[in-house]
Amino acid sequence: MSIFSDRTNYYDITKWDIGNPYEDIGEVLNSIIADIKRRQAESDVREGGKPGAVIFIPSGDYRLRTQVVIDISYLKITGSGHGFVSSSIRYNLPKDEWASLHEIWPGGSRILVDLPQPEEDDPSRGAAFYVERSGNPRISSVEFENFCIDGLHFTEDNSPAQNPENTYHNRKTGIYVASAQDSFRITGMGFVYLEHAITIYHADALSIHDNFIAECGNCIELREWGQASKITDNLIGAGYKGHSIFAQNFGGLLITANNVFPRGKSSVCFDHVSRSVITGNRFHSFYPGMVIFENNCTENTVSSNHFLRDQEPWTPMIGFDNGLDDQYGLFHIDGSDNSFLSNHISETISPSSIRPRGARPVIFRITAGSGNYIATNHVVARAASEDAKASDSCFQAQVDALTGTSASLTLDVITVQIENNAVQNTVLDSGNNHQVLLDKAKNAFRATPLPGENL
Repeated sequence: MSIFSDRTNYYDITKWDIGNPYEDIGEVLNSIIADIKRRQAESDVREGGKPGAVIFIPSGDYRLRTQVVIDISYLKITGSGHGFVSSSIRYNLPKDEWASLHEIWPGGSRILVDLPQPEEDDPSRGAAFYVERSGNPRISSVEFENFCIDGLHFTEDNSPAQNPENTYHNRKTGIYVASAQDSFRITGMGFVYLEHAITIYHADALSIHDNFIAECGNCIELREWGQASKITDNLIGAGYKGHSIFAQNFGGLLITANNVFPRGKSSVCFDHVSRSVITGNRFHSFYPGMVIFENNCTENTVSSNHFLRDQEPWTPMIGFDNGLDDQYGLFHIDGSDNSFLSNHISETISPSSIRPRGARPVIFRITAGSGNYIATNHVVARAASEDAKASDSCFQAQVDALTGTSASLTLDVITVQIENNAVQNTVLDSGNNHQVLLDKAKNAFRATPLPGENL
């Protein structure tokens, strides 16, 4: 029997009469959802009938041992703070130093994902929140706001990582949406130590806004197909095995005002995406392949972003990479009629780190397609000092690397390389004659002038 009247659509998990939220918040949330469905059984009552509900998670630690299954619209699950703190920094400190830390674990309204690890690699099985409903209309307006989903630990996976907490592997997912949906919102959340933070299929009018999604194997995955959605104002950072932002068969995706941290296999990967926009972001990577367009991406705009590619400065993570060499390109493009306009690209790496050794690193590499427009991009390429030292302090190492501008020697790079089977592309003011490789009989080219060249 619910302790709420039939007119109440607000639930506090700590005041619910079924289950113990501190021991298994999953059981509590599922019982609340069942109560909402019982109370809102009629679909048309005085031009309403199913307004949904708000479930409140106060600040505190709540273990999740039962997957939460959501199959109702207009449900908002909200907490009192995203509670993010770096688990990676903690796990790479000696345990005898933990006692001196002000905090050890993430906080806020924190859900500790403690589901049994599935035997097979199925992200839906290890999801804290699983959303699915068939039939019409599509499930709509489910909102996750202002709480933390913590995967707790990564585990051994036969990788070279000496510390299992650096594998980015645990078969845990934060939010998994399996069916087509409309107008979902994920706002102000914290995600940490999950192999997959957010995986969503068939998204329409989705908003992923102002979240902290870091130290996860993959951060945002929009799969199969979708349209008219946005990823805005997030702080994001995946691991070296996974994508920070991935979209598949998507149209009308807006990616803007995000700060994307290094270590992701890619910063943005589009798979057959069209008519989408990447603008006004700051991207940072330790590897090539920052932006990947694969499987014929078309009519997308990448403009006014800042891209930085440098080297891993933090001792525990040195030696890991995404498996790509420097000839792959920071931008690796298979597609047509895309625009790359007025981006700033900084590349600062030591010559000895270039792979293959002695090669000229490539910035834009167009492997296939036509009608691409690459114009007024500013590439700053510098040779980092071979004497640069790594640091055991993650924060200090990255700040020093970001603010260090002592590299004075120019790094010889290819700013644009267009393969022979890519034709009718245009390159304007994005590299001088030495820096751009293309067939001028098949593509249009205007070189960036060198000082004194036109005297």
